[in-house]
Amino acid sequence: MQGSSLTVVPYPHPALRHKSKPVRRVDAELVRVVREMFSLMYASNGIGLAANQVDLPLRLFVINLSAKPDEGEEMVFINPVLSKPKGNEESEEGCLSFPELYGPVIRPKQISVQAYNLQGEQVRGNLNGMLARVVQHEYDHLDGVLFVDRMTPTARAKVQPTLDEFELSFRALRQTGAMPGDDVIASQLAQWEQRYA
Repeated sequence: MQGSSLTVVPYPHPALRHKSKPVRRVDAELVRVVREMFSLMYASNGIGLAANQVDLPLRLFVINLSAKPDEGEEMVFINPVLSKPKGNEESEEGCLSFPELYGPVIRPKQISVQAYNLQGEQVRGNLNGMLARVVQHEYDHLDGVLFVDRMTPTARAKVQPTLDEFELSFRALRQTGAMPGDDVIASQLAQWEQRYA
C-alpha cells in the first residue's frame, strides 16, 4: 500500500459496487491518499471523487466545485451522514468512472450533511444547489450506488449502449491482464479495510 499510486477505476470495476466501511483512523498515508485524490480529480476536470472510485473501500470523498487546484474550496468528507432531504430537481450528471457519459438524475434539492475533515473536526451544514447534488452523488458511491442507477428507465435505456461498451472495454483489460481479477481486487480492498476500518 505504501507509495501505491491511485487511478480512477472505470465502470464496471467491482470497487464501484463495494459498500465502504467507516474510517476509524487518519494517518500520514491517508492524508497522502486524499491529496492524490484531489490531483486525480483535477487532472480529469472533475468536481468530486469518492474513495471507491480509486479502489479504496473507505467512507470518504473529496469535492472542489471549481475543478481547479488553485481555486474554489477543497472539501474532504470522512464518514458523512446525510439527512433532511427537501424538494426535488433534475439535472445532468457525469462521473469520472464513466468518461464522457452524462444523463439526467433527480435528487433532493437540499440536504443536511455531517462529516469529519482530515483534522478530525466535525463539519456540518445545510447544502443546496450544485454542492448538495455533488455530495449526494459522491455519497451514493460509498454505498455502491452509481448515478446511472438513479436514472429513469427511459434515460437509462438511452445510455445502455455506452454502458455495454464500458463493459466490453473492461473485459478486454482483464483479458490482457491490465486489470486484476475479482479475487485480487477483493484482497486489496480487505487490506485497506483492515488498516483503516
